[in-house]
Amino acid sequence: MMNDECRLAAALVRRVLVWSLAIVAASGCRQQPACAPQDKSLPRDITTAASVEIVFVPGGEFMMGSKDGVDSLPLHRVSVGAFYMDKFEVTQELYEKLAGKNPSRRKAPKNPVERVRWREAIAFCNQRSAAEGLTPCYDVKTGACDFSADGYRLPTEAEWEYACRGGTTTAYHFGDDAQDLKNHAWFKRNAEAKTHPIGQLRPNPLGLFDVAGNVAEWCNDWYERNYYAQSPGADPQGPASGKKKVLRGGGFRSTAENCTSAIRLNDDPGFTDACIASDDFGFRCVRRAGSE
Repeated sequence: MMNDECRLAAALVRRVLVWSLAIVAASGCRQQPACAPQDKSLPRDITTAASVEIVFVPGGEFMMGSKDGVDSLPLHRVSVGAFYMDKFEVTQELYEKLAGKNPSRRKAPKNPVERVRWREAIAFCNQRSAAEGLTPCYDVKTGACDFSADGYRLPTEAEWEYACRGGTTTAYHFGDDAQDLKNHAWFKRNAEAKTHPIGQLRPNPLGLFDVAGNVAEWCNDWYERNYYAQSPGADPQGPASGKKKVLRGGGFRSTAENCTSAIRLNDDPGFTDACIASDDFGFRCVRRAGSE
């Protein structure tokens, strides 16, 4: 049997553990603005009419960019409103169902669609909106986006990074150690030069899969190297014009350095099918919260 000193020590250890857990539970959401909402009146993750899972991303603030890199400076505070984001990258199966074609080089229903031009991606967003009885966001001819519409669109660069980070401040959504990337992303080291079915690896803190690797994801924004130095602090939507569009997350050919949460890629929104990197390009959709 334990003597009195042992019993007292054990009781103190148990009490400290209880206090620690209580502190973590009470402060977790304040420390990470993108953590899951606790208010039961807020919208939840849902499955759409097209049987697509979308994740609720509560609004909040975060530090966007990084202290390193050529175009991810300066590290700056940004706030975004709440929105829904696809849990997975748009699959070839879903794209073909709504767009009537599959441009992917490597055909597989559950793999992310690839070799999709930016303008094809926004056309798909409109097709998906119409299929669910929502108001399309895009004028496909001009590429202009109506952010007040309740339909689907591509995420802004700020929305994408905010959702990817899921409340984290590290280089990757799982930490700073690139050695762990193989458990979260299909990239140059483990992808065997091809895409893979969605959702096979570990998700980020919000439950989003493949936000790093597999295919780089189109964003709504025009790309500008020095945009962060002058961008608005609330819901930035990118430059008014440009020559290339932003891609985020890296793809199956990317090195670990090009799969971080802050890495910025870019390409011509109307590239030809002969583009050498086109089979690295895919996307996922978002839609505003409050219209469900």
